[in-house]
Amino acid sequence: MITVSLNRDLYAYDIHSLIKAFYPECDVKVFVASEKDYTPGEGEPSFTGTFSEDLQELLLVLSVDGEEKGRITAKAEEAADLSLKNALKQDLYRLLSDFTGEELPWGNLTGIRPTKIPMNLMEEGKGEEEILNRMETFYQVSSEKAALALAIAKREKKVLDLLNYENGYSLYIGIPFCPTTCLYCSFTSYPIGKWKDQVDAYLDALEQEIEYTAKAMRGRTLDSVYMGGGTPSTLSPEQMDRLLKKLAACFDLSTAKEFTVEAGRPDSITRELLKVMHDNGVERISVNPQTMREETLKLIGRHHTVRQTIDAFHMAREVGFEHINMDIILGLPGEGPEDVAYTINEIKKLRPDSLTVHSLAIKRGSRLKDWIESHDIKTLENTDETMAIAAKGAADMGLAPYYLYRQKNMRGNFENVGYAAEGKEGIYNILIMEEVQDIVALGAGSISKRIFPEGRIERCENVKEVALYMERIDEMIRRKQELFGQKA
Repeated sequence: MITVSLNRDLYAYDIHSLIKAFYPECDVKVFVASEKDYTPGEGEPSFTGTFSEDLQELLLVLSVDGEEKGRITAKAEEAADLSLKNALKQDLYRLLSDFTGEELPWGNLTGIRPTKIPMNLMEEGKGEEEILNRMETFYQVSSEKAALALAIAKREKKVLDLLNYENGYSLYIGIPFCPTTCLYCSFTSYPIGKWKDQVDAYLDALEQEIEYTAKAMRGRTLDSVYMGGGTPSTLSPEQMDRLLKKLAACFDLSTAKEFTVEAGRPDSITRELLKVMHDNGVERISVNPQTMREETLKLIGRHHTVRQTIDAFHMAREVGFEHINMDIILGLPGEGPEDVAYTINEIKKLRPDSLTVHSLAIKRGSRLKDWIESHDIKTLENTDETMAIAAKGAADMGLAPYYLYRQKNMRGNFENVGYAAEGKEGIYNILIMEEVQDIVALGAGSISKRIFPEGRIERCENVKEVALYMERIDEMIRRKQELFGQKA
């Protein structure tokens, strides 16, 4: 375990995140010295940080087995546009990079939305050269990732400029049921086999939220609708038809520039279900293989075959879907560059309209973390090579990057990138990343966001447990009334 002892409870998240990025396999604990005694692990780094009384300076010392290996003195400098936090992140990055001999593709950035930096700088009127220079010098991002972030920000801006931020909003519908829970997943999901008899009751509660939201948002423009989960395609065709017809009865869907249902699991997709979605105006769906290697699918708990993925994709085309997204994950157990190349080549044969490339993140709530520990797996890591294979494969299909985000505990300190053909960008994906428009989220485990004119963001959450969501649906609606009531 790598330990950090501070004399003040400040910047613990940023310190933890940056150290964890260099040491993804180690536990990192940040303590306030007066609160807890600790003993550094043998041969592992430990850090001792002392903030000055005026909180404008931090001395951070790196030691191994009691021997000092390096130190920084981070100082806030108004003239250099350096808050103490920014100075700390720059200096700590240099210290860790010198000590480990490694550099991180995203430098000292610890947030999940790197594209917000070039987006904000563009809005300030900064030129491309100045933006790239700031990304590379201030945030210590590699030139490759800086260029990627800027290219995506420019493409996002073209899409966002078509939306009315002030009067527009987007709608998220959460279906928290799945055929099975995948090894890597930490999202709110419940096995449909056990909850099958409760789905209609869940839809009863969901319809109450739909009715409230339609009234509260009356007079505003609905820009996008996204149904996620879980796996929405676990609904029967009759249940899906019921839900989609309810949405159409309550909202003016004619203004929506995008209507997505994340079908996701190929083993839950049927021709009848696809037809119901298409007939009810759904335009964009996902058919997500994650990998085209059969043995990996079994290992990660995806109880479907590669053949089912291919068949589901072809069925969706036959039904009439002109925008099909596919998701893959890089860094899955046992997979290397040759496996990623194989998956990409198989996907090329299908030619999806968009492709989302995820870097594996070992999430605290997933079974994958336990699996790694029980099998004594030392590392599961994405690489520059596999990222390049996926990016080239997307380019070969005429797909360019259009949105990007990062996650904590992401293997290799890389990113998730969405690639799309021109005009096939996922609008909701951009909105959820850039946080420029209200999103009203319905269903168990969903989180609504209200964006205020000055940029302030407030959120309200629905409870995650399905039974509690149904039991407390009136409370879920009251939470939205408190958040959006002034706009109702």
